[in-house]
Amino acid sequence: MTDYRAQFPVLVNEPDLVYLDTAATAQKPQAVVDAITRAYACDYATVHRGVYRRSQTMTEAYEEARATVARFINAASPAEVVFVRGATEGINLVAQSWAAANLGEGDEVVVTELEHHSNIVPWQLASEIAGFGLKVIPITPDGDIDYEAAARVIGPRTKLVAVTHISNVLGTLVDVKRIVALAKAVDARVLVDGCQAAPRQIVDVQDLGADFYVFSGHKLYGPTGIGVLWGRLDVLNAMRPYHGGGAMIETVTFERTTYLPAPQRFEAGTPHIVGALGLKAAIDYVTAIGLPAIRAHEAELTRQAIEALSRFNSVRVLGPGHHTGIVSFVMEGVHPHDIGTILDEAGINIRAGHHCAQPLMERLGVGSTARASFGIYNTPADVERLAEGMDKVVRIFR
Repeated sequence: MTDYRAQFPVLVNEPDLVYLDTAATAQKPQAVVDAITRAYACDYATVHRGVYRRSQTMTEAYEEARATVARFINAASPAEVVFVRGATEGINLVAQSWAAANLGEGDEVVVTELEHHSNIVPWQLASEIAGFGLKVIPITPDGDIDYEAAARVIGPRTKLVAVTHISNVLGTLVDVKRIVALAKAVDARVLVDGCQAAPRQIVDVQDLGADFYVFSGHKLYGPTGIGVLWGRLDVLNAMRPYHGGGAMIETVTFERTTYLPAPQRFEAGTPHIVGALGLKAAIDYVTAIGLPAIRAHEAELTRQAIEALSRFNSVRVLGPGHHTGIVSFVMEGVHPHDIGTILDEAGINIRAGHHCAQPLMERLGVGSTARASFGIYNTPADVERLAEGMDKVVRIFR
């Protein structure tokens, strides 16, 4: 079996570290670090502007990164791939350029109780401008989507449904195609937050049938500050630009400006060139391993973690039990921050808090949770360390 830990400098430099916060941000493999270093140290130049060879070479590399993303999610064309700072900016772009511009009073955007704040707040901001309403699909008691309720919530006034692919809190795997079918029945568009799905399973945007799909590079073993908004080309080209500036225009006069087609119309200014190259390296890395292998690896670690945590009578694992690399839990009488602090003293990094999902916390009846999330570099030994750490927590608070 491949020793993936050896491919991650942080874990080589700190061999005793148990990093269980990949759902927040993944560690970076040497291949990504090398790609970023090479881009800055050897190849760097601006893109889409210079006529000199170095600039043209960098432009080709930048656009090849876009093509790599398109292949990774099976987009119909690289032109459907917009580089943004992250999934948050991608959702805000759609909220401002599509929802705020096309919707009004009487229209509705639908979200679910599973959503991250980044898939709630942008729609609220856009609704303040356009006047449309916001409706919510509830979850079942075990943390899955209530699909029967979804069929009632999504109706004639629904113009867009925004839904996570995998919950960052509960690991719930949403049946996106089922949601898309409900939305398309009323001629509504669908945006999918794929932050937790893109790093751990095959994403085929054409097969899903959604209109927009977003994900962040840093959760996919790539750099921060780079992400992807995929959209259907006809929809993107009908949207107003989100930012104005250089590189996204056809002509500019003081009276009128015309814009380039997608994706350039949404990439004003000098882009995060090296971030795009780092993202390409990350995609090449996970593709070489194989997303089905990554998914199977994380599913087994998730199963082991749920089993280990369930041995403690005072610990309750939340969620429907989908093995998607994310395990949230609470401990009777103990704040998740205390759990996180004690585990940190043992060299175990987990997340403790509301995970940018306060409405979901309220629905679950908890203020916050402890969360362990897995990546390709985690091993069964990490799960054993987590169990040992939780045993210490139990003994301290007994």
